[in-house]
Amino acid sequence: MLSNQGKNLTSYGDAGFSIFIRRAFNRHLGFDEADFNKPIIGICNTESEINRCHTHFGPIVEAIKRGVLMAGGIPLEFPTISLGEIFTSPTTMLYRNLAAMDTEEMIKAQPLDGVVLIGGCDKMTPAQLMGAASADIPAIMFTGGPMANGEYEGKTLGACSDCRYYWQEYRAGKISEEELSKINAELAPTAGHCMVMGSASTIAVCAEAMGMMLPGAAAVPATHNRRLQLAQETGKKMVELVEKELTPSKIMTKNAFENAIRALMAVGGSTNAVIHLIAIARRLKIDLPLEWFDELGRTTPFIGNLRPAGKYQMEDFSRAGGTPALLKELESLLHLNEMTVTGKTIGENIKDIKISEVYRDIIKPFDDPLHKDGGIAVLRGNLAPDGAIIKPKAASPALLKHRGRAVVFTSTQDLEARIHDPHLEVSAEDILVLQNAGPVGAPGMPEAGMLPIPEKLLREGVRDMVRISDARMSGTAFGTVVLHVAPEAVIGGPLGLVRNGDMIDLDVENRKLELLVDEEELEKRRAEWKPPVIASRGYTRLYQNHVLQANEGCDFDFLVPDMEADES
Repeated sequence: MLSNQGKNLTSYGDAGFSIFIRRAFNRHLGFDEADFNKPIIGICNTESEINRCHTHFGPIVEAIKRGVLMAGGIPLEFPTISLGEIFTSPTTMLYRNLAAMDTEEMIKAQPLDGVVLIGGCDKMTPAQLMGAASADIPAIMFTGGPMANGEYEGKTLGACSDCRYYWQEYRAGKISEEELSKINAELAPTAGHCMVMGSASTIAVCAEAMGMMLPGAAAVPATHNRRLQLAQETGKKMVELVEKELTPSKIMTKNAFENAIRALMAVGGSTNAVIHLIAIARRLKIDLPLEWFDELGRTTPFIGNLRPAGKYQMEDFSRAGGTPALLKELESLLHLNEMTVTGKTIGENIKDIKISEVYRDIIKPFDDPLHKDGGIAVLRGNLAPDGAIIKPKAASPALLKHRGRAVVFTSTQDLEARIHDPHLEVSAEDILVLQNAGPVGAPGMPEAGMLPIPEKLLREGVRDMVRISDARMSGTAFGTVVLHVAPEAVIGGPLGLVRNGDMIDLDVENRKLELLVDEEELEKRRAEWKPPVIASRGYTRLYQNHVLQANEGCDFDFLVPDMEADES
């Protein structure tokens, strides 16, 4: 192994001088000169006081460092961008690719033999896996873990499914401002990311299922002492990965992604995971077409009884055995010979797993599932030629086949200005359509897809409507919501041609999404369409010029290898 004194040298035009000055500057940490010939393990720490889901990383980092030292490595912590969904404007998705670039470049620029990635909130885990996939040195993922359950008057609370539910009930006049304030105080009671099967929990489960996290690490609550134990074990395993030269490209194979998609479907996970898994896979020149998600969804039983599509939360899931127990139930569907960060295969990892009957309502048996198929469906039609996504198990069954009149909002700003206008012409049978909220249009594809139910309808008892957009939806959200319509409106996609009063036909069973307007009229509207004005400068301009569409993972075109090029 090349001594780290001579790895990734700063360029001074004299390699000997670069090593000499590096040796001098290394001494300030107190290590002996010979220590830097041991495996150097970078710890990519995204701790942040603004990103509340990452405020508790200090003890986790220390536990990882202990593990690295115990295994004979040298741990060196370094920072990268930290993205917290609730505190980032306009949306963390705008900056996911920036975080991925930061992660990749810092891994490649620094003298590291391996790297531990520490994330948590929605976009951090996929961003770090994207960066690690491209850098392709030994890497392991670790998250801060989900919050413990909240509680209000005997009811279990989960951020942020109950954030949305109770806000809607407040809008409907069903609860007072005083009660809303009491509920607010209990929604996010501990450190950690959202404790329902939202985007953060989903991508953690997927990372574990594809072999990039230690077994059980996705579900253990942030506040549980076992998380620190797993952190220490992660540090130890990281040194082993370096010794075995086990890189992300050897773990995140096409079969491993299939395992991850099976897990996604089995827990009714976030629709955001579709975008993220496509993006991570494309970094490794693996194509995950939308049809693959649909096919695997149809053949994977929904067995994780987890909110928002089920009953329980991550604390309960962990108690029931977490991802290893879930994978054990799915064993007959999985590629069991895929290598993982344990140095063993998925099959070896779950070989001796047993699920207590006490927890059988949390993780259902394979042959007695909550639903016979998984949690995400892919729609196509003249309104979504390149695909759209819906989460049927979080929708109203009566609305999964629906024809309605479009009520159109041309932007998120237009939506905010008019949705609760008492004079808005809208009924419960209508379909709410949001345009220009996609990757380029918003920009950044915000989680605006769960359009609010108009207040006047809420007060009439309406709690769900068909909603269609080129935006995303939080994994904690719910309702009959069609998302990720591609191509998006702002680049000329058919969604941008929809007008108030147009009829739209949704048929989830047959995977259809159709705009019932004749082609002659659509051609006339296309002729009147004008291309968007994009940002004038900075990162947002870069983003809008280079971001790919939802069905391609929303990565930057210049970061994705040529999928058609001959690998030889």
